[in-house]
Amino acid sequence: MEPLTDPQQSKFPFLRQDFAASLVVFLVALPLCVGIAVASGVPAELGLITGIVGGLVTGAMRGSSLQVSGPAAGLTVLVFEAVQSFGLPALGVLVLTAGLLQLVMGALRLGRWFRAISLSVVEGMLAGIGLVLVAGQLYSAAGMEAPASGTGKVAGLPGALAEAVTSTQALASLGVGAGTVALMVVWRRTPKRVRVVPGALAAVVVATAVSVTFTLPVATVRVEGLLDAVQMPGLSEFGGLASLSMLGTVLAFTLIASAESLFSAAAVDRLHDGPRTEYDRELMAQGVGNTVCGALGALPMTAVIVRSAANVQAGARTKASRVLHGLWLLLFAALLPSALELIPLPALAGILVHAGWKLIPLRTVVALWREHRGEALILVVTAVSIVAVNMFEGVLIGLALSVAKAAWDASHIRLEVDDSGTGCVRARLSGNATFLRLPKILDSLEALPQDRPVELDLSGLHHLDHACRTALETWAQRHSAPGTDPVQLTGPGAR
Repeated sequence: MEPLTDPQQSKFPFLRQDFAASLVVFLVALPLCVGIAVASGVPAELGLITGIVGGLVTGAMRGSSLQVSGPAAGLTVLVFEAVQSFGLPALGVLVLTAGLLQLVMGALRLGRWFRAISLSVVEGMLAGIGLVLVAGQLYSAAGMEAPASGTGKVAGLPGALAEAVTSTQALASLGVGAGTVALMVVWRRTPKRVRVVPGALAAVVVATAVSVTFTLPVATVRVEGLLDAVQMPGLSEFGGLASLSMLGTVLAFTLIASAESLFSAAAVDRLHDGPRTEYDRELMAQGVGNTVCGALGALPMTAVIVRSAANVQAGARTKASRVLHGLWLLLFAALLPSALELIPLPALAGILVHAGWKLIPLRTVVALWREHRGEALILVVTAVSIVAVNMFEGVLIGLALSVAKAAWDASHIRLEVDDSGTGCVRARLSGNATFLRLPKILDSLEALPQDRPVELDLSGLHHLDHACRTALETWAQRHSAPGTDPVQLTGPGAR
């Protein structure tokens, strides 16, 4: 006789594991959704909407089965700049257009190519975001308004600290923010049974309880209601896409969100033994999610490594866990919105300071400097450029440096000379002869004797560009002294 099985269990064999994991991810996502929205200069509910869409819409699609999508700290700086420049109503247009571009890129099977982006550029991008995020949120932790530019945020910190010391309200606010960061740092060292509660949630709950109990003079989250916060973009807002600055922001949203999502997918794949990520499908899933978020006027979404890692570590087995986490966010936003009004803003600032600091890869920079100084330089220059200029141009500078370094590395060339002191001088070039190494090549060739025959073998060259070919032919014609046999070029590259 065959054993009886529960039909529901056979249909959803991992429902228990996915249900438990979804609750953990919900508890991790809740404070981050709210904190990222506030740091981006938009209503807190818009962060929750993006988290809900990331769970219910993107979470239900194929691509990467266990990574979780929602608002990301990595886009906070860019969103804040966009809202300041174009206004909140334009945010939906920016996000919707970026989502459509992601759909097109996924349909063209461009997802896999994001893996070709230099890791140093990506880490430099995250480091730059982290620096601006930390600097900006330190002002929020003190209850002050942060300067607009990245350099202004960093340069103004000493003055802001001096001003905060003289204000009781600012000191109270700083105390709540610093306590939040300290609790999150200490939380990682608590017993495992305590760490069942995510550190960010525990920090927010403690900070809220302290603020309410002692009636501290700190600002709290403003709540409008989920439906009231939705701002569907009107047709007039799409006219802004005619400006180059707005198109540049759309491109930045698209590239950064796509790169962060697909790099997160690669990292999540290393955390579990389940199905591997289908990169093009995942890019399209992100595109659908951002299109929906844009239509609702919400924040842009990416796949987020913190929530994704929590999902895997909590024992999730299928995409049901991330769909359920979106459902829990929806129920919370619909049934308990007033609970958000109790959360102190400096506590959320503390969470973002902690998240921003983790984006700065200090150990990676040290290791790269020891082994690959060129890559370390690209990382640092990308980060500094983002702070000094802006996100989009900083990433472009990093990409340009990465391409230049790749071209330089690919142009390695070697000159071997066989000179017995008398008779013909035989020289051989090997490697890649490009214009980047032309000065070095010519300096070495011009040092060869001019009063004896010279034979230059080009058979060892893998590549000979037009500039080098022309320069070598000109050198061969002019090198030999009068009365000496002209230079002979041999090999496939010779004419």
